[in-house]
Parts: sequence; structure tokens; C-alpha cells
Amino acid sequence: MGGAIRMRPFARFEPAQIDAEIRRSLMPTLYCCHAVLPHLLARGGGTIVNVSSNATRGIHRVPYSAAKGGVNAITQSLAMEMAGHNIRVVATAPGGTEAPPRRVPRNAQGDNADEKAWMAEVVAQVKQSALMHRYATIEEQAAPILFLASDEASYITGTVLPVAGGDTG
Repeated sequence: MGGAIRMRPFARFEPAQIDAEIRRSLMPTLYCCHAVLPHLLARGGGTIVNVSSNATRGIHRVPYSAAKGGVNAITQSLAMEMAGHNIRVVATAPGGTEAPPRRVPRNAQGDNADEKAWMAEVVAQVKQSALMHRYATIEEQAAPILFLASDEASYITGTVLPVAGGDTG
């Protein structure tokens, strides 16, 4: 999924907001991996490419960071479990990415002034942490996903590839 629902200091999160972030940013990956495995096992192999985030380290998004850390763990553990079945499991860990306006907002209630300020702090931190000091393009994020899914990456499994302008998360 593309980014955290809310950006705020962890002490300001409500329990329901934490749960919502985990449901949105971890559970779809877990359930999609589970759903596709019978098909990959039946066909004798394949590749799962998960999308994590380099934001496993960053300000104002602890629940999102925890969820994406879980995506990394799914990727690595499932890769170990499935390697003997000719199934590779890999992930990219995108950093900040320039994208068109969202059709569905991150936070359906909208952001208040504090949340807008916290988001600006996150954007500044992401750009500062990236050695290239900028956001990626969508094409710069898609290319590593396509590579990891390709036969050219046939000896890569259990890897979470940072795609964040030099910020390894």
C-alpha cells in the first residue's frame, strides 16, 4: 500500500488508528502471499514480489513502520520456507515517491493542521535521509520490481531491496 494512513508522533496515535494501520499495511501482504502459494506450488514454482518500505525507520509513522517491518519478515521467512519448492520471495523497500494525487485519501477524515505539519516533517526527513535528497519517480520504483520478478533475478530470494535513493531504512 502507498504510505501510512496518518503521520503523527506515536504518543498521539489512538489504539484504533494503530490497528487500522496494521490491517492496511501488513495484512494484505500476508493474505496475498497465503492465497498465491497453492497456485505456485501446483505449477512448480514462481516468484512473489512484496512491496515494503524503507520507512521501517522514520518519524511520525511507528505503526506503519512496524507493519512494513512485518512485510520484511514475511518476505524473509517465506523465502526460507519456499526455496525448496522453486518459489522465490523478494521485496522492494521504496522510499518517498512522487505520484499523482490520490483518488482515495490516506485519511478519509482529512488532515488537520497538526497532521499537515507532521506530514511536512516526514517529507523533509525522507528527503534528508536519502543520499540523493529527492523523491523517486514511479518508473524508478517499478523497474526494480520488474527486475526482481524476472528470470534475471533467479538467484535472488529473501532479499528486501531498498529503492530509496541511498537510504537503507
